[in-house]
Amino acid sequence: MTRPFALAVELDGAGSHPAAARAAGLGPHELLTAAPVAAHVREAERAGFTAATFADSPLSTRIDAIQRASFAAPLTGALGLIPVAHSVYSEPFHVATQLATVDYASYGRAGWIVGVDADPRIAVEYGREAVGPERAAGVARDAVEVARRLWDSWEDDAVIRDTTTWRYLDREKVHHIDFEGKSFSVKGPSIIPRPPQGQLPVFTDSASGVVGDVALLTSSAQTAVAAARESGAALVWLELEVALDRAGLSGAERIERLDELEPWAREGFGRYVGDAAGLVELLGELADLFDGVRLHPAVLSEDLEELGRAVLPELRRRGIHTPPAIGTTLRESIGLPASVNRYATKASA
Repeated sequence: MTRPFALAVELDGAGSHPAAARAAGLGPHELLTAAPVAAHVREAERAGFTAATFADSPLSTRIDAIQRASFAAPLTGALGLIPVAHSVYSEPFHVATQLATVDYASYGRAGWIVGVDADPRIAVEYGREAVGPERAAGVARDAVEVARRLWDSWEDDAVIRDTTTWRYLDREKVHHIDFEGKSFSVKGPSIIPRPPQGQLPVFTDSASGVVGDVALLTSSAQTAVAAARESGAALVWLELEVALDRAGLSGAERIERLDELEPWAREGFGRYVGDAAGLVELLGELADLFDGVRLHPAVLSEDLEELGRAVLPELRRRGIHTPPAIGTTLRESIGLPASVNRYATKASA
């Protein structure tokens, strides 16, 4: 293949199925610890996934996604780490610098899934005024623009550490971003140097009204893919829930047992229930249309093992998917070009 086909896996909680924690024998207190995060990111890296993603909600009591990604950084060497960070009620300056810190901790393997949730209960958590969906999308677009400008506000060679003149940085290479939006303004510059990737890959739900580097789609229709590409996204990934045959039980039987505890409602994602061979065939077909797929395992402790044992090795054998190499940035792993600093370009023009 002439372009990389990325495979990401969602590692939030115990799995995508609402009864996953009970199936795995995990109590609520165990999901609040770092142990499951450590186990799952190590398993995802061993399996050869391009990246792991971390869902989040300001209304939950678990460790937030950026902290989980930061914790996972030293435990992994090649796996991309992509947390959800909410943008509607949070401070965009803080989000940008926190994400840049994850990029430093992982040596260039961080990304950002832009959370665009206008839930009034979240507004209360942040002490903000609630906004409607349309305004939320506008705020999120501004937050992404602010982050991009802040990541560029230090040129790559701004830090000089000149001991003869006692200068840590060249102030001519640190820039104010002077952003003015409808909801906030940010002067800048960032408080930390430019991240290793320069620009972290930005992932957005295709239905959110926010355009990033990677559009996340719930539909495999060619018209939806074409619309996502025409919107300005460089890459398009599909969201896919997965429940595999395992331990003598078919995927359908596993889901039937889980649904007796609590039904698995459809969230609009595609869903594959069946054997590993069938999933390999499906992913091979999707690789012709999409640049990547994000898998949502029904039960992490069960489906993640099956994916690493029977699915990803076969995809590698067929040349459909290649695991990321140690030292490779997330941008490189998913097929984005190196980023150019907008301020450095202007300075040299």
